[in-house]
Amino acid sequence: MSKKFDLKTIKRLMKIITQKYKIQLIIVFILVILSSLANVSSSLFMERLVDNYITPMLNIENPNFAPLIKALLTMCCIYLIGIISTYIYNRIMVVVGQGTLRNIRNELFANMQKLPIRYFDTHLNGDIMSHYTNDIDTLRELISRGIPQTLSLFITVVSSFIAMLVTNIYLSVLVIIMGILMLITTKRIASKSSKYFMKQQETIGKVDGYIEEMISGQKVIKVFNYEEEAKKKFKEINTELYEDSKNANSYANILMPSLANLGNLLYVFIAIVGGILLINGWGNMTLGIIVAFVNLSKSFTMPIAQLSQQINLIIMAIAGAKRIFELMDEEPEVDDGYVTLVNAEIKGNTIKESKKYTGKWAWKHQHHDGRLEYIELRGHIELTNVDFGYEENKLVLHDVSVYAKPGQKIAFVGATGAGKTTITNLINRFYDIEDGKIRYDGININKIKKADLRRSLGMVLQDVNLFTGTIAENIAYGKDNATKKEIIAAAKLANADEFIKMLPQGYDTMVDGTGSNLSQGQKQLISIARAALNNPPVMILDEATSSIDTRTEKIVQDGMDKLMEGRTVLVIAHRLSTVRNSKAIIVLDHGRIIERGEHDYLIAQKGMYYQLYTGAFELE
Repeated sequence: MSKKFDLKTIKRLMKIITQKYKIQLIIVFILVILSSLANVSSSLFMERLVDNYITPMLNIENPNFAPLIKALLTMCCIYLIGIISTYIYNRIMVVVGQGTLRNIRNELFANMQKLPIRYFDTHLNGDIMSHYTNDIDTLRELISRGIPQTLSLFITVVSSFIAMLVTNIYLSVLVIIMGILMLITTKRIASKSSKYFMKQQETIGKVDGYIEEMISGQKVIKVFNYEEEAKKKFKEINTELYEDSKNANSYANILMPSLANLGNLLYVFIAIVGGILLINGWGNMTLGIIVAFVNLSKSFTMPIAQLSQQINLIIMAIAGAKRIFELMDEEPEVDDGYVTLVNAEIKGNTIKESKKYTGKWAWKHQHHDGRLEYIELRGHIELTNVDFGYEENKLVLHDVSVYAKPGQKIAFVGATGAGKTTITNLINRFYDIEDGKIRYDGININKIKKADLRRSLGMVLQDVNLFTGTIAENIAYGKDNATKKEIIAAAKLANADEFIKMLPQGYDTMVDGTGSNLSQGQKQLISIARAALNNPPVMILDEATSSIDTRTEKIVQDGMDKLMEGRTVLVIAHRLSTVRNSKAIIVLDHGRIIERGEHDYLIAQKGMYYQLYTGAFELE
C-alpha cells in the first residue's frame, strides 16, 4: 500500500502546501478538531438525554422540563460551534488550495522555460498541456476538499473510538472487529483501483496530446481525406482511457456500498448485543448507552466508508502530482557560459563597457586568471570539425567545417535531412555538439552565456510564430522597451509598413496565436520586422520564403535583403535563386559537406549544386 501511495510524492506535495500556508493550516487543524469533537459530543449527549432526562420523566406526572431545555440549548451551542468551524475551515482551504495551485503553475511554467529544446521535440504539446489542466485539477480536489475532510474523518474516528471504549467495553469489541473487517476490505479494493487511477492520468495525457495534434493539423487531415483513420486512432486511445477509467471507478464505486452495508450490520449487532446485556442486567447497560452507541458506531463506521472515497481522490492526486513533479524535475538546459554581451564604446582599438545604449556591442570575457577582456561583437562564425547526433551513436553531422566572416552571406543547400537546420540549431546552442568547436568572434560558444548568445542572433523561420496581441506587440516581441517609432522603422525596413497601415487598426490590430487574419507572406514580413527591431549582427534565415508565392516572395526577399545588409547571414533555402549572391554556398548530403564555393564556381563544377540548380536533381 505504501508503494501505491508513493510517500515521497505525498511528502513533497505537503512541503509545497505548508511552505506558504503554515499558519492557515494550523488554524484549519484546530477548527477541524472543534468540528469533529462537536459531532462526537452529540452522540454522547444521547446517553444523557435518554438516561437522565427522558427515562426519569416517564414516571412523573408533572415533569420539570427546564433541565432538559437547558441541556438542549447547551447542545445547540456545541452544534453551532461545529457548524461555524466547518464553514471557516472550508473557506480557508479554498484560499490555500487555489493559492497552492497558482504557485505550482508558476513554478511549473518557470521550470518549463528552462528546459532544452530537446524536451519539446520529444514530447507531445497536448501531453505537456495536460499537466496544467487535468493533473493540476486533481490537486485542486485534494487540497481544497480531500485534506480537510480526511483530517476531519480521522479525528472523528479516533474520538468516537475513545468515547465508545469509555462508554462500554463489550460493545466496543464488536466495533473493533467490524473496523478491522472494513479496513481489510478497503485495502484490497483500493489497491486494485489505485493501479488504474494511475494509468487513467497517463492516458488522459495521451488523449489530450492526440486531440491537440488533430486540431492543429485539421487542414492536412481534410486534404488527405484522413478523417476516418484519425477517428479510428482516436477511438483506440479513447477506448484505452475508457478501460482504465472503467476499471478504476468500478473498484472505487463498490467500496462505499460495501463499507456502508458492513456499517448497517454493525448497528444490528449493537442493538442485539446491547439488548441482551440490558435485559440481563450485565455490564451496567442502559437504554441511553445503546442509543449513544448506535450513534457513536455511525460516527466510527461512516468516516471509514467516506475515507475510502478520499483514498481514491488521494490516489488520483498523487498520480497527477507525480506527473507534475516529473516535469519539474526534468534536467534544465545546461548553461556553463560566463562570457556576457554588454553595451560598448569603441574608439579605434579601445573598447569600454557602457551603461547606456550605444548601438555597439562587445563580449565581456572574464578569464580564469582574472584578466578582463572586451571583444567587439562583429559576427564571425566558425565551425571546425563538428560532429553531432540527436541520438547517441547516431551522427547527423560528420566533420563539418564552415566559417562566415563578418558581413558575409553563407548559404546551405541540400535535400531534406541533409543537416542544414541542424547547423543553425547548434549555433544557437539548442543542442550541444559531440565533437569539434564552434567559435563566435573567436570565442568558443560554450563559454558564452546562452541568453547573450541568442540575443546576438536573429532568426527568420519558415513557420512563423505569432502571439495573441497587437501587430506592434508581435514586432516588439523580445524587446519590450521598443518605442512606436522603432517598431514602425523596423516594419518599413521589412516592407511590412504598407500592409499594416491598411489593416483596420493599423499597428494596433489584434492577431491571435495562429495569425489566421493574416496571409503567410504578411506573417513572414512581421517575422522579418521582429528580427530587424532587435538589430542582431548575425541573421539566420531558415527557408523563410519556401511557403509563399513568387510575387509575395519578391516583397519578402526585398525586406530580407535590407535586413541582411552589413550582417553575417546564414541562409537555408530551397529556392536556389535566392542564394546566388552568397559569398559561399555549402552543399550538404547526409550530414557531410560535399561541395562549397560561389555560385559560378559550383555551376562550372557541374556537381550536385549544378544538378539542383538546373533541375536535374530536385530537392525533396
